[in-house]
Amino acid sequence: MIHTIVTVLAAAWVAFSAYAVLTRAAWVVEPLASYGVPAAWWPWLGAAKAAGAAGLLAGLLVPVIGILAGAGLVLYFTGAVITVLRARSYTTVAYPILYLVPVIAALALGATA
Repeated sequence: MIHTIVTVLAAAWVAFSAYAVLTRAAWVVEPLASYGVPAAWWPWLGAAKAAGAAGLLAGLLVPVIGILAGAGLVLYFTGAVITVLRARSYTTVAYPILYLVPVIAALALGATA
């Protein structure tokens, strides 16, 4: 039961992040631009997050899909952390971590379920 709750919350959180990128919310795209992420990548990044969120939810019915989606999101947000650190924006590194942690929690709980 806790696995389901954490997974749904993690998927919603990641979907919110996808929505923010895809709608080009200023509070998201301004930092992306300052980190040097090309604007042409933003739709792809948003689509990857949306697919990951959907995959987490699908994983509640087909666990292998959830595992693959979770692994993909871990790689995605790890890359985001690295991108922020490379841009030397140390004060904002917490933001991608706030998305990474719930995904890791969902994966860990799924492994024990």
